[in-house]
Amino acid sequence: MASFGDLNRVNTNVQSLDAQLSLNRVNRDLSSSRERLTTGRKINKAEDNAAGYSISTKLKSRVAGLEQSLQNVGDAKSVLDIAESSFDIVMDSLIEMKSLATQAANDTLGATERGYIGDQIAAIGSDINEIANQTIYQETELLNGTDNSGSITLTFQTGERAEDTISATINAVNVGELFGSSATASTDANLGATATAGGGSGGGAAITVSRADSADQGTFTFSTDATSADFNAFISAVDSAIDTMAGNVNTIGITQSSLSLREDTLSESISATESAKSRILDTDFAKEQSESVRLQILQQTATSALAQANNGPQAVLGFIG
Repeated sequence: MASFGDLNRVNTNVQSLDAQLSLNRVNRDLSSSRERLTTGRKINKAEDNAAGYSISTKLKSRVAGLEQSLQNVGDAKSVLDIAESSFDIVMDSLIEMKSLATQAANDTLGATERGYIGDQIAAIGSDINEIANQTIYQETELLNGTDNSGSITLTFQTGERAEDTISATINAVNVGELFGSSATASTDANLGATATAGGGSGGGAAITVSRADSADQGTFTFSTDATSADFNAFISAVDSAIDTMAGNVNTIGITQSSLSLREDTLSESISATESAKSRILDTDFAKEQSESVRLQILQQTATSALAQANNGPQAVLGFIG
């Protein structure tokens, strides 16, 4: 700041130095203002606002996690939609199976006709196994279970925190799992009336199913000696399988509902977090434009003041003129 008598000295133009300092400050502020207008961000580096920069960076990280979580939820719903579609087909197959078993349980049919129906039911069972084989997502079989456990559990990351997960258990729906609960590695499950139903030549059960394992999904066997009583008992086995499928569909539906709720929550969280980040990080263009105009005016006045200050020492010539 120039003091009394400074204009009487030539070697050091204090007024010019003060004017340069003011002009440099205005140019610096104007440069920052133009950067904010150009980038649309009022915090472009840590020195602009260290605390705000740190907070906005954390919010930006959270938004990225929430957005990916929202994508994960969509993928999870796709997986369950695939499983549900196959469940619907299996349910339709079981309903057809029950219709055939009910027909065969009627004594108006003979052994030959029941043999045909048995072949049809066995074929439907093979179709159910094939549906389980073909229900795949990203190389993962969804309906055959895993490690012979009879089910597969999928864990979906549905939030940006480690604990934000939803698990879905999808039960296997092949023939062995639906009908062979009492089967063992060495003995097939009896689905007929008695262990010696039909009086087969071997004295064995007339309708059986093998257990599902790593080598076999379970297979129906219908003896040519199967009677109406055997098919009557088989109806109960089909009803049990239908009940199991209904439970599977219900479980998937509950998980889908949870995912839909999480989807809504994530969308709202993304919006709120983006809003908070915007208030800290984004430029208020109306305010910044006004500030830019003010700085441009100050730049012009500072430049004019510097020019006048540079001409100040010429007044000393009057002393020696």
